[in-house]
Amino acid sequence: MKIAGIVAEYNPFHTGHAHQIACTRERLGDDCAVAAVMSGNWVQQADCAIADKWTRAQLALMGGVDLVLELPTVWAVSTAESFARGAVEILNACGVVDVISFGSECGRIEDLKQVAQCLNSPEYEENVRALSNEGASFAVCRQRAVSSLLGEELGNLLSKPNNNLGVEYIRALSAIESKIEPMTVLRQGAQHNSVSGVIARQADGTYRTGPAHMDMPRFVSATQLRADIQEGDWDAAQPYLPEGGRAILEGSTVSLPSLEQVGRAMLSRLRTMTAGDWAALPDSGAAEGLPQRLERAGRSCTGMAEFFDLAKTKRYTRARLNRLVLWAYLGLRLTDVPERPPYIRVLGFNDRGREVLRHMKERSTLPVITKPTHARRLDPEGRALFELERRCTDLYDLCLGTIPVPGREWTSGPVTAP
Repeated sequence: MKIAGIVAEYNPFHTGHAHQIACTRERLGDDCAVAAVMSGNWVQQADCAIADKWTRAQLALMGGVDLVLELPTVWAVSTAESFARGAVEILNACGVVDVISFGSECGRIEDLKQVAQCLNSPEYEENVRALSNEGASFAVCRQRAVSSLLGEELGNLLSKPNNNLGVEYIRALSAIESKIEPMTVLRQGAQHNSVSGVIARQADGTYRTGPAHMDMPRFVSATQLRADIQEGDWDAAQPYLPEGGRAILEGSTVSLPSLEQVGRAMLSRLRTMTAGDWAALPDSGAAEGLPQRLERAGRSCTGMAEFFDLAKTKRYTRARLNRLVLWAYLGLRLTDVPERPPYIRVLGFNDRGREVLRHMKERSTLPVITKPTHARRLDPEGRALFELERRCTDLYDLCLGTIPVPGREWTSGPVTAP
């Protein structure tokens, strides 16, 4: 039995994710097990997930995943490079994963490998340093540097988010000399983060659904799904969720989270932060003077929108500022990020996933946590990271309309397939 690793947010799990799993099994065999490393309660867009990590793990199991492992917040809310490195480290430490499968806009693994190799070259480093002096963002400099070395066609691959992540997975595998092989599945349908606002016929793969028998696309983005769910349009979202997923997400025990619930708490944190506090965060831009700018913005603004207006520049993208603000709210610092993950946390599994777990416990190079109480046996570094996750979960719960009793990190075990 082959075991494929997938890195995802599943925010929420939808038909596009199911398509990737189906394509992976088509190449590796129907008995292929899928182990997903999934972001916890906070996601890379510096936002609270549409549902907590245990609920999203349940949906992933319903959609075809066999084993769900957690990507801790310090990697989940980070740059693409750090996000990929943390996830690949976890998959590699499992000791059983044969392949990492990821979606990409280009669908050509050799092209992505070529770009990854370029990013590791001294010529790239020289080019990107020269371009950064022109004041553009790092992402723009990065793409231009690769284009100058490999040509625009390959350089332009980095303009697409899934291509970019795929390149970083390949780089991470190379950096740790992993034996896991990369493979990519061509991304189908809606672009990442796209919101259509309407349902329209697609050239291929359409199907009929709903009381009015409207033609609907096979795939929509997770961003579109979240927008539909947040607006209460469950009929629009339902066709793209796993069977039974709507009932779980719409259940009375689940209230949709929103950063608006903690807007004043975030603002109070920003108003008290010094430039030194900002400089202690990852990717703080301390060498570029960004912490001083953020301190001034925090002391001058009357709301979060005004803070971003005061802080943003052409060089400092909104995505980067969003991450810094979330790190500040969560009270996380660069020194809180371990060199590599100190444990593997299990969020959910089915029968096949239980079999994978059995092999993992024999071969894993890290402690495997299947019960929260197991965290008490971790070394100091692992215990510290688990405590950080406890805090991140408690702060996530403040984003809910009805706030749960704190401490869910210590009381919630893995979910199983229904």
